[in-house]
Amino acid sequence: VQLQASGGGSVQAGGSLRLSCAASGRTFRSYVMGWFRQAPGKERVFVAAISRSGGRKLYADSVKDRFTISRDNAKNAVYLQMNSLKPEDTAVYFCAAGEFVEVEEYEYESWGQGTLVTVSS
Repeated sequence: VQLQASGGGSVQAGGSLRLSCAASGRTFRSYVMGWFRQAPGKERVFVAAISRSGGRKLYADSVKDRFTISRDNAKNAVYLQMNSLKPEDTAVYFCAAGEFVEVEEYEYESWGQGTLVTVSS
């Protein structure tokens, strides 16, 4: 599956952004989808993941209660609604497709190109 993330931008602290990830191919619904982020000078880390049906969601502690992952299998898309953004949320955000709802990068086999989110204080 090919993935393309979009929706990044610049926002002030406390603001909101919604990231989207469009997937190609008719097998989208067979993939677990995840979001990861990489801050400047840091390693890429897990943000959120969602099961094939959307019934199970997993979040990093740092974004729990602020971010919401969702998917629309009819539109081959996964979303990340980000509220109450903080400067430490500044990063390039990547969507990824995998087989299991996991936090490890190596569990995901396909990656989008990333979209930059900048949060100013």
